[in-house]
Amino acid sequence: MSELPNCPACASEFTYDDGIQYVCPECGNEWSKDANEGAEEAESSIRDANGNSLADGDTVTVIKDLKVKGSSLVVKVGTKVKNIRLVGGDHDIDCKIDGIGPMKLKSEFVKKA
Repeated sequence: MSELPNCPACASEFTYDDGIQYVCPECGNEWSKDANEGAEEAESSIRDANGNSLADGDTVTVIKDLKVKGSSLVVKVGTKVKNIRLVGGDHDIDCKIDGIGPMKLKSEFVKKA
């Protein structure tokens, strides 16, 4: 049995396949199957500062000193970040840095290790 995607409008899991599109019975949203495939491609197109494609679980190195918002801590150049997770939005890398904790990073400030 194939796994259907959640509704992009209300995140409902009760979507169904209606031939050429998906339909959400809770909010009435309809979207094409092609739009869902395009969202997966956009997520996988996150690239580092050198243009290398990043994936979940990669190890990256910070290429610039980054101030931690709301703290006096600084993530230094050369800090290795293991097991990254790609997310959408402005800060597209979710990770945990030793000595600092969980953080969100922009892909433009890292390079693939």
